[in-house]
Amino acid sequence: MTTSEVLLSADADGVRTLTLNRPQAYNSLTVELKERLLAELRAAAEDAGVRAVVLTGTGKAFCAGQDLKEHVGLLQANDPAPLNTVSEHYNPMVRAIIGMPKPVIAAVNGTAAGAGAALAYACDLRIAAESSSFLMAFANVGLGPDSGASWTLQRLIGLGRASELMLLGRKVDSAEALRIGIVGEVVPDEELTARVQAAATKLAAGPTVAYSKIKHVLAVAAQSSLDEALEAEDAAQGALGKTADHGEAVEAFVTKRKPDFQGK
Repeated sequence: MTTSEVLLSADADGVRTLTLNRPQAYNSLTVELKERLLAELRAAAEDAGVRAVVLTGTGKAFCAGQDLKEHVGLLQANDPAPLNTVSEHYNPMVRAIIGMPKPVIAAVNGTAAGAGAALAYACDLRIAAESSSFLMAFANVGLGPDSGASWTLQRLIGLGRASELMLLGRKVDSAEALRIGIVGEVVPDEELTARVQAAATKLAAGPTVAYSKIKHVLAVAAQSSLDEALEAEDAAQGALGKTADHGEAVEAFVTKRKPDFQGK
């Protein structure tokens, strides 16, 4: 495990776990944390030994979003940095998560608000602790959504519900989050780490290139015509049919054994 003041990174069984580590500030996002997280996401994408990624937080929060104390302080000092953070930090982080060529799981251990919730929405899977909650708090501070929330949330729960949560700034507890589709699973708080690690380890042992193509064709289909989606599927299948993992799966089927995927 490598440790910094604001972020923890640990590898186990092909899984890289990135843990936001500012519990005293509900893991709110400072410039330092945003820059470190972006660098770690990019490193995970490039590391062939990493075949699944987990994003989580320490303490009672997953991530409370932008650190408003730092934000206000910089604005009062006439520092232009706060006005550039969407383009310099949030947009690249969301692109790094959504474009990650391997599965990303959000282990939502507590409050996820604003940009913090948006980071969870960008992940491929969301497993939440019973004590967790989600809050689209942008309107409460006179801002609009960022960090891809306008794109991701409505694809999870539909335009009507996404509009309600963003306009009213209403908190959603874990039970409602499961019911409306923000998360795929809710577990007791004390079981979250083990459950997420089990899911991530299973994914890390799977056909990584196929997972990457699945993510790609789903993204294409979400914003294209049927013909474009069919073409993307065709291209993906053509490429995947030549992979070592597909060959291994066929051989395993014929010999009636479990495939041993190498992520290639």
